[in-house]
Amino acid sequence: MLTWGGRGVPARPTPAGTPRRLLLTAGLALLLALTGAPALLVTGASARAGNPGGECPPGQNDCNVWDDEPGTPGRPGGGGDPGGGGGNGGGTAKCQWNGRVIPCYDDVLGWFNNGDGCYYKLAEPQPTAPEGQQWYVRTCNGGDLGEQSVVLRDGPPPGYGAPPDPEELARRALASISLLPPRVAVAPRRSKGPGLVGLPVWMWASGGASYFGPLRASASDRGLTVGITARVTRIVWTMGDGTQVTCMGPGTPYAADGPRAGRTSPDCGYDRGYARAGTYQVSATTFWTVAWSGGGESGEIAQSRVSGTVPVQINELQVVTR
Repeated sequence: MLTWGGRGVPARPTPAGTPRRLLLTAGLALLLALTGAPALLVTGASARAGNPGGECPPGQNDCNVWDDEPGTPGRPGGGGDPGGGGGNGGGTAKCQWNGRVIPCYDDVLGWFNNGDGCYYKLAEPQPTAPEGQQWYVRTCNGGDLGEQSVVLRDGPPPGYGAPPDPEELARRALASISLLPPRVAVAPRRSKGPGLVGLPVWMWASGGASYFGPLRASASDRGLTVGITARVTRIVWTMGDGTQVTCMGPGTPYAADGPRAGRTSPDCGYDRGYARAGTYQVSATTFWTVAWSGGGESGEIAQSRVSGTVPVQINELQVVTR
């Protein structure tokens, strides 16, 4: 089921390392042995569970459930119960090998040729070669260890000397910043008392640039600089009953003694509440857009981050008659 959240919109479904310098050295040694020329010659914190009743998704880095004991909304129009107040991604790089994306240029290995899966770097110093030909150190198998040789070519291979791929630089810049998963809170809060069927639920997340942006970074290579700006465009709440609520910002913390106590959230809430009693696990996903530009090109990279879960306990509304 799809609902609207506050002023939100409907929710929408949304490298193998090698010792490269040793490789290049070995290739040059082979070349020089053949020619007799003299030789001259780059957080992942564990997932953390929150307190209490917090649960992080498997494999989620930097997962941080926010448990600040928010208050519990009261009945509509009421004052509220006592309580305290409140990868990926789009785009594909140009160079791939064996199903994985790899850099089109490597400072040690040189330029990548998609046609044969090999990196090429001009041998330095350049040994004697027939007129019109040059020696290249070739590292194949996507740059993996044990697949290096030296070759004599009439001209550079495809891709050699190509300018940097701007999107690849954008992803390099993206890797230099941290887009943190949302720290979420809800009211009612099970630790402060249950909510009731049909009454509104408030949801909010910690604000700040690391959680919602904007974050900026840049990366440069061979005279080209690409800048990025990352910001959250929406946060989608999974309410645990098959409903998703989309909000356009972090939401407003619930305050039991605030002017809207017991009423609906002004900007991010499950306004009609739960239809049945039970304990529901609530989580949120922030959807980031990383806009990049440089070298006369521009584009976007989609990213998302998932929070841990927080429980919401809902009881039946008891009617007393005499």
